[in-house]
Amino acid sequence: MSRTVQDFSDLLLRQGVISLDQLSEAENVAQEARMELGEALIKLEYATPEEVAEATAKYHNVPYVDLRQHRISEEVIELVPESVARENNVIPFSESHGAIRVLISDPFDLETTEKLRFILNKKIETALASKVAIQEAINHYYGQIEGESADSMLQEFTDTAIDFTETSDADDDTDSADMDENSPPVVRLVHLMIQEAVQLRASDIHVEPFEDRVRIRYRIDGVCVERDCPPRRMLGSIISRIKILAKMDISERRRPQDGRIKITVGDKELDLRVSIIPTNHGQSVVMRLLDKDNIKVGTRQLGLAEKDYRDFSSLIKRPNGIILVTGPTGSGKTTTLYASLNALNRPDRKIITAEDPVEYYLPGINQVEVRHNIGLDFALIIRAMLRQAPNIILVGEMRDDETASMGIQASLTGHLVFSTLHTNDAPSAVTRMVDMGVPAYLVASSVIAVLAQRLVRTICPRCKQSFKPPESVIKDAGLPPELVKYAEFAKGKGCSYCQRSGYRGRLGIYELMLVTSKIREMMFKATPTQEIREAAISQGMTTLYADGMRKVMRGITTFEEVYRVAKRTEQDHLAMQHLIKELN
Repeated sequence: MSRTVQDFSDLLLRQGVISLDQLSEAENVAQEARMELGEALIKLEYATPEEVAEATAKYHNVPYVDLRQHRISEEVIELVPESVARENNVIPFSESHGAIRVLISDPFDLETTEKLRFILNKKIETALASKVAIQEAINHYYGQIEGESADSMLQEFTDTAIDFTETSDADDDTDSADMDENSPPVVRLVHLMIQEAVQLRASDIHVEPFEDRVRIRYRIDGVCVERDCPPRRMLGSIISRIKILAKMDISERRRPQDGRIKITVGDKELDLRVSIIPTNHGQSVVMRLLDKDNIKVGTRQLGLAEKDYRDFSSLIKRPNGIILVTGPTGSGKTTTLYASLNALNRPDRKIITAEDPVEYYLPGINQVEVRHNIGLDFALIIRAMLRQAPNIILVGEMRDDETASMGIQASLTGHLVFSTLHTNDAPSAVTRMVDMGVPAYLVASSVIAVLAQRLVRTICPRCKQSFKPPESVIKDAGLPPELVKYAEFAKGKGCSYCQRSGYRGRLGIYELMLVTSKIREMMFKATPTQEIREAAISQGMTTLYADGMRKVMRGITTFEEVYRVAKRTEQDHLAMQHLIKELN
């Protein structure tokens, strides 16, 4: 027996961690399995990873750190990128006088120490910790997926997949050319992909094939973020697994397909809406994660300013009329509509919705899904639902003349109608309905309000810090000095809680146009949108841009986020004057 092993085992024996019999058995296991004595003791559960690591540190006279008793600051964690920490199984512990103390699990691993010194360009000091503790710390501080990292799972998937196949990359789009889609690696990879998306609060998962790679992206807070990508040859197997889960036709590769997946991740039950379309380099998949928690938000939590909130709360209590919510795809229209329905959902009211498709199932509300293949479209559903004597109707989208006309007829016969339109701002909704073929007098007599909205990312609360923007930025934003003196500008530094982005979560910015008698008269006369917009602002409407800047000055979001979703117009200076009056 070598002196190293003997002395190491003596330490464990003297500490009473193991007995002589346990040591003898561990030595035999280590010899047969060709592993270190410490690994054998851990495998046989005669010693914990911490006990072995502490004894190893004492023998080699190096510092030992029990990570269970220490908390590492975010400033230190940020010194080493996640990819470097995971690849080398190290974690930064402290910084002093320009030197970083890094925890490693192998005292002889001088190569890693030199690599870190080269990558980080700093002096590296090492201390010992158990391999398991370091892995848990990496998952804790950099983000974890139920104890498994995406990197390790992807590597395992790739290694196993290579064992399955000896074929070339010539036929990338066949569903079973490279490996059986029901094999554990594919099943685990697809499940892990969904788990990771839930962990990162993603709203969509994109699996996109290209000529030389497969790109996987998650849409987090409205912005696509690229994740680790599997080899190109695995595309067919991944898509086949998704198709099986979504109950789609595996053999169909030339036409678009839609499906749904019901899955449980942790304690959450999720619905995934799956869309597959054929592209030049294979089938592209988008999975939208529908989390029921997203629709439990009330109208107060939407982000409406106090005046707009009071006006909107009053509007949704009206007995009849049309309330339109406008904005592009992904601007939160569905959440706003569902929040309104939740506020109105009482036993004495009957609510029916027509949706394409039904994204979330609401208790106590009758929801009907459009099915074009049997002729069940919006107009037919509205015509049928009027015979059900509802109080409130939600029409998923007014996309043509017939649907809009039926919605208007419903509002004129004593129903409150909610619906959506795809327009850039609130006043444009009037012109859009007229363009669809609805007479201007019908639009004027039925629409009672239009709410335009966008979503902006909010500053991460954990790394939020105040800052003073340059004068040029304030000038370009068109903010008057009367507002700036009350402003509390902020930005996110970037931390592990927000994935280093400086943002976490989203909030709406809104433009609520109330249809007053003056605006109704302008609608009746088919007045141009620009004039309707000016009249609405003069009567107190806050524009999207002005509402965004209000949230910037309150330290909720940043200039960049508002610029990303809203543009400044000539009338915004008038809307700014209303903000000044609010402060006074």
